[in-house]
Order: sequence, then C-alpha cells, then structure tokens
Amino acid sequence: MIRTAAIVLLAVFYGVAGYFHLANPPPFLTITPLWVPWPEAVVLGTGIAELLGAAGLVQPWSKTLRRAAGIGLALYALCVWPANINHFAMDMARGDGGAGLAYHIPRMIAQPLIIWLSLWASGATDWPFRSRKV
Repeated sequence: MIRTAAIVLLAVFYGVAGYFHLANPPPFLTITPLWVPWPEAVVLGTGIAELLGAAGLVQPWSKTLRRAAGIGLALYALCVWPANINHFAMDMARGDGGAGLAYHIPRMIAQPLIIWLSLWASGATDWPFRSRKV
C-alpha cells in the first residue's frame, strides 16, 4: 500500500513537472547550466521523459515496464541535478538571495531521496527493506 502511494505521488509529481516543462519552458531554461547544448531541446526532452516515466510507473500491465520507468526517472533526477545546483548558485549570487536556503537546502537533500524513491516505488530495488537471511 505504501509503495502504491509512492508510485501515485511520483507519477503526479513527474506528470505535473513534465506538463510545465512543455507548457512553460522559460523558467527551466533560466536554470539550465550554460554548458548544456541545445537547452530548448533538453527542456522539451526532459518534459517528455517526465511524462513517459510517470505513465510507465502507473501502468498496470507490466512490472518490467514499471521498473524501467523507475530506473529512467532515477537517472533523470540524477541528470537534472546540475540544473538544481545551478539554480542554487544563481539564487545565492543574487542580492536578495532568490528563493533562499530554506528552499534550496531541502531541494538538494530531496534529490537523492527522489532517486531512491523512484527505484523503490517501481520495484527496481527493495533496499533497505528487503528481508535479511541469517
């Protein structure tokens, strides 16, 4: 039941994020690091990846597809971490501090948790809850 709730939570989170990546890309383009080639295409691709990952998590037919979606979303979260770090650095450089530490510190802490939750909820891993044989 908890795993199902996590799947739904992640699917809603990634579905909404994917929608906004496609419907309103400028905020995402603003935080994209300068070294990223073709930022418009990358933001479009990330929105599509989020929507496909969300759909893969909630589809009821294939556990293999659900695990693949979880692995894909975990890799996605890892790959967009530089944009989050860039956003953090840009905000801290602003005179007013932007969104501030109260926003960015939890966001930085949440990223590895989102990576793990994508893997666990999808069934790609049971760590750290698998039973140990003695």
